[in-house]
Amino acid sequence: MIQAIAIDDESFALEVIKSHASKVPFLQLQQTFTNAVAGLEYAKNNPVDLVFLDINMPDISGIDLATLLPKETLVIFTTAYSDYAVKGFELDAMDYLLKPFPLSRFLKACQKAQEWLELKPNQQTASIFVKTNEGLSKVDFTELLYCEAQGNYVIFQLESEKIVSRMTLSETEKLLPSHFIRTHRSFLANQKHIQKAERHQLTLGKFHVPVSSTYIDEVFEKIKKD
Repeated sequence: MIQAIAIDDESFALEVIKSHASKVPFLQLQQTFTNAVAGLEYAKNNPVDLVFLDINMPDISGIDLATLLPKETLVIFTTAYSDYAVKGFELDAMDYLLKPFPLSRFLKACQKAQEWLELKPNQQTASIFVKTNEGLSKVDFTELLYCEAQGNYVIFQLESEKIVSRMTLSETEKLLPSHFIRTHRSFLANQKHIQKAERHQLTLGKFHVPVSSTYIDEVFEKIKKD
């Protein structure tokens, strides 16, 4: 069951989402919020898989709010303005619903979220399968050193091999356990394999992963806690 909330400053829009959600058997709409900040706080403090999020709101835009949500939370943008579509997908939104949207389109978006959540491992999962040109390849978390984004692809660097899959690094991050940390806009590193941490790079076996100024404080804080 997908646990969801909806945030929109228009009550009528929330009523439409409530009506649609009541007809989707695998979706539970927990709460709706006209106050964006209240919705954000709820999502941070409760088990929420998915947020239906309006973009054009008075206090804070949905685009900005999406960046403040927990990284594992999926977002489906709901808006009357098609101009926001490109920006929405840049944030790796699960989908983008243009108001007024029928039940069929709402259901399609929910199904995409369901398929994604079925792929997502929990903290006890030891591996995932990713799509490659040859089919599906198994990525064992204990052997995975780091992930690197290159264009539309992600390289999974394991101890003994390299696996390449067509996906984004943000999508990859949502599939990995919490001990995989972002070190750079193009890199995720396995904290359990870090042997040496320097200001601008990490050493993982025979490999080096860069650390950018954007992530350096967060990276070193997580390493110290380990």
